[in-house]
Amino acid sequence: MTGTATFKAARDLLLAHRSDYATAYARFRWPELPEFNWALDWFDAELAGGDSAGSPALRITGPGAAELTFAELAEHSSRVANGLRALGVARGDRIMLMLGNVAPLWEVMLAAMKLGAVVVPATTLLPPADIAERVARARVRAIVAGADDAGKLAGLTIPRVIVGGAPGCTDYAELLHADARFVPEGVTRGDDPLLLYFTSGTTAKPKLVLHSHVSYPVGALSTMYWLGLQPGDLHLNVSSPGWAKHAWSCFFAPWNAGATVFIHNQPRFSAPGLLEAIAAHRVTTLCAPPTVWRMLIQQDLAAMRVSLREVTGAGEPLNPEVIERVRAAWGLTIRDGYGQTETTAQIGNPPGAPLKPGSMGRPLPGYRIRLLDAEDRDADEGEVCIALEPRPAGVMRGYLDEAGGIVPVTGDVYRTGDVAARDADGYLTYVGRSDDVFKASDYRISPFELESVLIEHPAVAEAAVVPAPDPLRLAVPKAFVALVATAEPSRETAADIFRHLRARLAPYKRVRRIEFSDLPKTISGKIRRVELRRLEAGRSERPPGEFREEDFAEASGG
Repeated sequence: MTGTATFKAARDLLLAHRSDYATAYARFRWPELPEFNWALDWFDAELAGGDSAGSPALRITGPGAAELTFAELAEHSSRVANGLRALGVARGDRIMLMLGNVAPLWEVMLAAMKLGAVVVPATTLLPPADIAERVARARVRAIVAGADDAGKLAGLTIPRVIVGGAPGCTDYAELLHADARFVPEGVTRGDDPLLLYFTSGTTAKPKLVLHSHVSYPVGALSTMYWLGLQPGDLHLNVSSPGWAKHAWSCFFAPWNAGATVFIHNQPRFSAPGLLEAIAAHRVTTLCAPPTVWRMLIQQDLAAMRVSLREVTGAGEPLNPEVIERVRAAWGLTIRDGYGQTETTAQIGNPPGAPLKPGSMGRPLPGYRIRLLDAEDRDADEGEVCIALEPRPAGVMRGYLDEAGGIVPVTGDVYRTGDVAARDADGYLTYVGRSDDVFKASDYRISPFELESVLIEHPAVAEAAVVPAPDPLRLAVPKAFVALVATAEPSRETAADIFRHLRARLAPYKRVRRIEFSDLPKTISGKIRRVELRRLEAGRSERPPGEFREEDFAEASGG
């Protein structure tokens, strides 16, 4: 079979067994693709060149509204590829792509794949200094951005393509006047570089993650399976461009399935506005991060007449309280999934499989997961590691070092840095980052477990638990708590939260200190617990506004 046929056969197997995890997991094998260009061989040839040609591939509502068919996107991206080539962009060159959810983002992604150029996704939230640093570190040769961000690029000497135009820059509209017929320079090898991501930098300086023409396009078959996508679906993934999850399920996974990507742009996020769009446009599949789900459940979900069939969550683990609220309102269970910038979806709860409260699911087709303890022995609780023999397609090629060389993934396993526990049925439950888990009174504490109990309290919107130094216990769990808009950061609120915790947690697990505060986050929205740990470790005195369990006789004891 040709590379495209091999890819399609693997994809069709997963679609055929979307509700039969055991069969899908046992029978699925990653297609071997020594030569493959997803944009040319799949998107153009199969989607735009077949029965789906006139079907909508991308629908954007709100600012930047657009609707493009598969055939139209294929043509536009070929024009853009020729336009970029005329600007001097060649195979292997790196293009920084810094756009919001506008149609040119998808056109440039496809165009770069056709050219063999490497895309460096970047969020529009980056300030000028960070842009310059990333351009230098990633050796970027050209940049595509929006008119609102053109001023940030003033100091760059590389070609600048601006959607909407800007003085001294190439107007993106000019690229669309190029020839609609694209001829590639040669074949694309499966291991040729395609994407270069900066990690979100939750603990250190962002790393550069290199993906190939196979690792994300083909690797996203596991993501497609977890999301439960089918041909013809209207799929909404709430994610910002610039981050890996956007490529996961605003690009590769839905188009692997032949689904339509749906985007609802809002100048300022509004949970009611998002829900209205989901209902009005009859969205069938929805994926959102926990932060968004927590906002949605504060609305009257039961009053919304939705057409949703599948609902999923990713980015950070979902708390059981959120899952139960959605189930009660819509009769749908949010299916958690797990992966990283360095991989596609590795673990998840696919459609039709039994769910266990709090579990992030089982290894997805194509992935074998091992849990290794501190001595590198297989254990029921340990670091989540991906077995590399055989190597899953969805694992990155490696990290780029400062000299620009690739540090490949080698050895028997790829280590994620996350800790999980496995039960007798093979279900994995997230424990925390290996550097977030801590000991208190010689007991091992998982911040996520305590945070899940905290947000069950009606006054708590979000929480982050870190160790606080204690002369008796060495460390005690402390919660930094962000309250809902209607709650007051008062002594009474703290006392009520302590009572809530006492009723639900064993004494050795209980949060002993609370501080009401906004939570520091990365620009991708993940809580920076490392920043809170450093803050707490550096304090020599009790901070004003901190509440301690022993301050409240009725909440203490144990």
